[in-house]
Amino acid sequence: MASSSSGFVFGLTAAALAAVGFLGYQASATVPADLGRPQASASPAAAVSKAPRDEANPRTVPAGSGVGERVVYSVNDDRVWLVGARGEVTRSFTVTPGSVDPAPGVYRVTSRSNSVIGTDGTPIEHVVRFTSVDGVTIGFSAAVDDSPEETDPGVRTGGIRESRENGDAMWEFATIGAQVAVIP
Repeated sequence: MASSSSGFVFGLTAAALAAVGFLGYQASATVPADLGRPQASASPAAAVSKAPRDEANPRTVPAGSGVGERVVYSVNDDRVWLVGARGEVTRSFTVTPGSVDPAPGVYRVTSRSNSVIGTDGTPIEHVVRFTSVDGVTIGFSAAVDDSPEETDPGVRTGGIRESRENGDAMWEFATIGAQVAVIP
């Protein structure tokens, strides 16, 4: 009897896996090809919308960029806001993005490095990483020599460069697990 019940369980399991696989295939066939880029560690349940900006005061955190303590990064404005637990902006600054942008969404800081060599060969410090796109790691960093960044369009980079002063602030603010909200 034990062998017939284990055969029955095996059959049910195989049928369930086949059904899930088929439903997954059907669902993927209905997704438009231009849906967007992968969101490696983004949380779809907490995705952010296109947030309106206060043009008169760029230090004001964009509405719809989340709640609580977080880093807000606008890929369209090349601006970062460090937002405290009560929603107050503790610091805001412009950045120079790499050639690969993260998709809008909510991420968590996954790793940090005090100093490394960037993918473009530049010595960088205070690296705060939060996702990757097609094998390119995305994160904030500051060039050690604090020189303006000349990006090579032929090199795929995910480094979002900030000044050393702003890099110090990011390093203190965005520890492992900190929330990063990427908005358009």
